[in-house]
Amino acid sequence: MAIIGIESLIYAVDDFEASIRFFLDFGLRLSNSEESVGIFVLPEGSRVIIRRRNDSGLSRSIIQGAGVHEVIWGVDSVEALEALAGDLAKDRVVRRDTDGTAHFQSDAGVAMGLRLFTKRPVHTAPDPLNSPGRINRLNSHRKWRKKAVPKTIGHVVFQLPDYERDDAFMCSRLHFRLSDSQLGFGKYLRADGTTAHHNLLLLNANAAVPGMDGRARFHHANFQVEDIDEVMVGANHMIRRGWPPSHLGLGRHRIDSALFYYLPCPAGGEAEYGADSDALDDSWVAREWPSPLFGFAHFVHNLPPFLAQEPRWAVNYIEDGAPADQGEH
Repeated sequence: MAIIGIESLIYAVDDFEASIRFFLDFGLRLSNSEESVGIFVLPEGSRVIIRRRNDSGLSRSIIQGAGVHEVIWGVDSVEALEALAGDLAKDRVVRRDTDGTAHFQSDAGVAMGLRLFTKRPVHTAPDPLNSPGRINRLNSHRKWRKKAVPKTIGHVVFQLPDYERDDAFMCSRLHFRLSDSQLGFGKYLRADGTTAHHNLLLLNANAAVPGMDGRARFHHANFQVEDIDEVMVGANHMIRRGWPPSHLGLGRHRIDSALFYYLPCPAGGEAEYGADSDALDDSWVAREWPSPLFGFAHFVHNLPPFLAQEPRWAVNYIEDGAPADQGEH
């Protein structure tokens, strides 16, 4: 175990004030705000840091436009941090902060860092589900909420022209595991100290799908809430606060079983409420999805044109680095 998830997402934004308002309404707790930096802290101790795009303190990065400019990975021990930073320093510049944080660029040029991180325990209690023939909630109704309160940062997503280069870098140098691969579209990677399906998704910026323009950009960040009710209470609250709704609405991904609701974000890209994702360990066998459309959604409220035709149901399992025989699942 070494990297235990995302410690900080550092946004470089055009509209600082709107970005602060958005994340406050989104449900994050603002712990510090100055003229040029705002810091939000989630219950697990991870952070969202908002900076202006012209801030001279931002690390160099290949990422263009507003959005997450740098991701800081949380490391579970000083020994692991020093081992990772020492290995990286063999072939790239590693800049150290006074608190020990190691800043560097990935092989594709994405700004990243490593910082000692002690996660705080997060406690949730999703309401039991009733279904025909099975009663799990008797003489009790579901919780009432006023807004969502994200508990953890689930994952960050970048679109890169050379996304496979950073797939190799993350796995060989930072010991991430491949969870799933969508041919020609993206790589889902899990940090070695987590059970998340993925902490990082690398998308092919040249893929022939909506939104890809060949440039290195931030795509979205995922924030985990308790259940489907909290997702939709959060979505409704954001609309009431004047933020545009998701163009897709509520959906569930097929590739990691997770509920999703994407919101356009003034800080760049989208912010995602997520819940009920698959949990994995090292016994998981990675899969290769021949069509990115099959993995995208099991259902989605506002069906987009690119999902109008039912995709082919087929998945390959990747054994020893190569896809095994194709099967239907």
